[in-house]
Amino acid sequence: MLFNLLQAAIDTTAIAPATPVAQEHTFSLIEMAIKGGWLMLVLLLLSITAIYIFGNKWWMIRKAGQIDKNFMKDIHDLIHDGKIKSAIALCQRYDSPVARLVEKGIERIGRPLQDIQTAVENMGNVEVGRLEKGLPMLATIAGGAPMIGFLGTVTGMIRAFFEMANAGNNIDITLLSGGIYEAMVTTVGGLFVGIIAYFGYNYLTSQISNLVFKMESTTIEFIDMLHEPATIE
Repeated sequence: MLFNLLQAAIDTTAIAPATPVAQEHTFSLIEMAIKGGWLMLVLLLLSITAIYIFGNKWWMIRKAGQIDKNFMKDIHDLIHDGKIKSAIALCQRYDSPVARLVEKGIERIGRPLQDIQTAVENMGNVEVGRLEKGLPMLATIAGGAPMIGFLGTVTGMIRAFFEMANAGNNIDITLLSGGIYEAMVTTVGGLFVGIIAYFGYNYLTSQISNLVFKMESTTIEFIDMLHEPATIE
């Protein structure tokens, strides 16, 4: 009798199905981006453009601010010694808007001060325009990327409801997951690109403002320098 019970228990164990092992699902950002649909390609292109503009303008502004702190003092000494060509050569050693403003003013020495000041101010406007070139595109990306993300949200939800309508009474959660996934992913992607571009734009704008202030103060200092001989006399 005991033997029969043991044999039955062994048979039952052999027949019993094995317990399924839960599979571990990994979350990959690349897979998430792929499931976001074709709009993610647009956001990727915008992000690359924003990074390029930011890097290019950051490097340009950094180079523009690199100038010797004794630059204006040296210019002052050369001009008052009558070494105009040496002063121009000193300006040409620096790839900086400040140096180009001073160079433009030195080239106009001998003309009325109003003409010199006008030439320097016009040159300053050209330099500011060159520094700000590309920033409107960065601002457009900052505002447009979230809107593209929201567009993906709308199209994803439309897709989800369309599949619900076609399913009739056989609605399954898997029918909705694709559209909702696309809606959420594009929203995140658009906000991410927009936030990066927004902070980059404001940072560059602040750096350009600081450089413009330096250009204005240098212009005033240069014009005052040209007044000195008349004051001494």
